[in-house]
Amino acid sequence: MAAAAERYPFRTLPDYLGPGLRVVFVGINPGVYSVERGHYFARTTSRFWPAFSRSVLSAPIRKTLRLDALGPDQDAALLRFGIGFTDVVKVPSRNAAGVTPTMFRDWAPRLLRRLEKHRPRVACFHGLTGFRPFVQFALGADPTRIVLGPQQLTVGHTRLFVAPNPSPANAHFTVADQIRWYDRLARFSRGGSPSSTPGNRGSCD
Repeated sequence: MAAAAERYPFRTLPDYLGPGLRVVFVGINPGVYSVERGHYFARTTSRFWPAFSRSVLSAPIRKTLRLDALGPDQDAALLRFGIGFTDVVKVPSRNAAGVTPTMFRDWAPRLLRRLEKHRPRVACFHGLTGFRPFVQFALGADPTRIVLGPQQLTVGHTRLFVAPNPSPANAHFTVADQIRWYDRLARFSRGGSPSSTPGNRGSCD
């Protein structure tokens, strides 16, 4: 499964997309640190890889690769297991505060086109900060009451899910919390019931 060939006129992270994906993780935008190292969630303080590595979602991947833990170096390799990566905004910044409303307005429709083209089973957005502008500017819907978890909105056959942002700046959540959200995502991606929740923190990013 090859990565998507969309090109950008600046240095950024590639979109790891293709046919038949089970889950695509959607970030707000790439961090400068991650872009410099060429991998998603490259900072060791990010909760993504520690939580993903201990989740049900990654269990068959770890078994096949014979690894106890996954890390940034495996981001491209996950395509063969049906896991992809992209962002709402592809312009890098040092933190999410560097993404302006104008950037969200300009980039959200481009993400919509990528999702419509590749048709993943689930698009999992990391945090409400990126998902709400996508809802507003790409789907033309009201984002004000959206919370974490499974969403009623869809993009064609792609179901939408919002997990907490694994950034260390999002201090409301621990690695253990993040693991539970990825376990819930695993059930959701299999078409299971989304009724059980990891905790009453749906308004946090």
